[in-house]
Amino acid sequence: MAVKIRLRRVGAKKQPSYRVVVADSRSPRDGRFIEIIGFYNPRTEPTTIRFDEEKVRKWLSHGAQPTDTVASLLYRAGIVDMRRERFRGGYKKVFSRGAASEGAPAAPPASASEQGTTAAESVSEPEASAEE
Repeated sequence: MAVKIRLRRVGAKKQPSYRVVVADSRSPRDGRFIEIIGFYNPRTEPTTIRFDEEKVRKWLSHGAQPTDTVASLLYRAGIVDMRRERFRGGYKKVFSRGAASEGAPAAPPASASEQGTTAAESVSEPEASAEE
């Protein structure tokens, strides 16, 4: 079961406030959750951000992955810097440049003779367009 730390919208129409919850990644945004670990109200000046720091650290140590928005809120609240390598997880590593080239078979590069130009012409064309 993949566990996410994400926002759950509460509040009246056109007056959003959010609870920060730990939930299964397959459950809907405002659906079933495991635990409430914080609160975020963007409508106040300055915005209200409250977290139960002990619960946040517990769920992060258990492998829960925060969404990008929650990671930003955790950083702004001064609880944990989600930019550190040990907190980056899952999907960001899958789409890195090295992993993308390893997973998919690479198409063979088209040779200059197949394109109808010589190697010297193909090199000089980008230089000419850069000068213009």
